[in-house]
Order: sequence, then structure tokens, then C-alpha cells
Amino acid sequence: MLRYVTTNAGKVREARDYLDDGVAQLDFDYPEIQAPDLKPIAARGARAAYRHAGEPVLVDDAGLFVDGLDGFPGPYSSYVEETLGIRRVSELARDDAAPDPARAAFRCVLAYCDGESFDASPDPIDRADRAAAAAADQNDETADLPVKLFEGVVRGRMVEARGEGGFGYDPVFEHDGTTFAEMTAAEKNAISHRGRALEKFAEWYAGR
Repeated sequence: MLRYVTTNAGKVREARDYLDDGVAQLDFDYPEIQAPDLKPIAARGARAAYRHAGEPVLVDDAGLFVDGLDGFPGPYSSYVEETLGIRRVSELARDDAAPDPARAAFRCVLAYCDGESFDASPDPIDRADRAAAAAADQNDETADLPVKLFEGVVRGRMVEARGEGGFGYDPVFEHDGTTFAEMTAAEKNAISHRGRALEKFAEWYAGR
């Protein structure tokens, strides 16, 4: 059984669209490191979760990256949502003087760990070099565990808030003329950053 580490049951339902019923929710509060990139955050979480569960685990980390704000809020999206609010972030993006500053992207990184090694892959987001991970963080006792990473991205623009659905930054993120908050759950899942990462993972996991 694959354990999806999350407190959000909606993520598990979305994962089952790609993985059938072979995935279950695991509520585990793993330590989240501070980093400007999603990948080491998700990888560290997956290692800690595997140590806790002793079963194959899947951890995700996601964020909104605004071009005109040099990628802010990125990995700090949840904290910024709570402190500044989504409307203020959108205003900051659209007020910037840079060319087309409102361009943005939702990014999601899935990290998988089952305690076993992985075959090499040309995909540049796969990480097989645990020695480098250990060197980068001497305090990470789980750095010897291999982790496989899968990234999903959906590009769009920051706009004034529209729509009643979704959550988080959905009302201020427009993709192909429609905000995420104006989409049904099925429409959003079909093109979401998490869905794209899950699609890549499911294709690989089927042969695991």
C-alpha cells in the first residue's frame, strides 16, 4: 500500500484518479526545512515519512511562483497567504514595472521513498546521489535513503480575484482565461500542477 502523506483528503482522492485504490492517507507531521526550492523540502519529508511509516510513501510540496516577484512566494506560499493574503500578492505582482510581471506558475514536486534504490533516469529532477544530499545537510539522518522526484507545472497569470471554488491562490490565478476558482474540481484536476506530477509518477510507479 502506498501512503500519501497529507492532512488533505482531497489530495488523496485526486491521487486515486491516477493510482486507483492502491493509495491511502497518512497523517504525519514531518519536519519541513526552509529552502528556496521545493525539491529538497519534499525529499526530506519523504525520507522522514518513510522512516516513520516503514512503507512506501509519497510526499508533495507545492507553491505559487510569480515571475515579476522573482519566484515569490514559492515554497513560502502558505505562510504568505496567511500573512499578506492572496489579493495583496496579486496586487504586488500586477503593480511591478517589469515586462509582463503577472506571469506565474503553480509548481508541485512529488517525492517517493520506499527504502530501495532506483534505476538511473535522464530526467534531471531525479536524485540518486545521496552522498550529495548528506553533504548538503549533515543533520539529516535520513539522507542515505534514495528519493525519486516528479514535478508538475501549470503556467498562468495573476489577476483580480474571481470565482467561488477552489482554495488558496485559486481565485487570483488564471489559466487559459479562467481562474482555478472558476473551474470545477474535475476541470482543475485535469490540468493542475499536482495532477501533472501525479501523471508522471503513476506512469513510473506502474512498473515499480
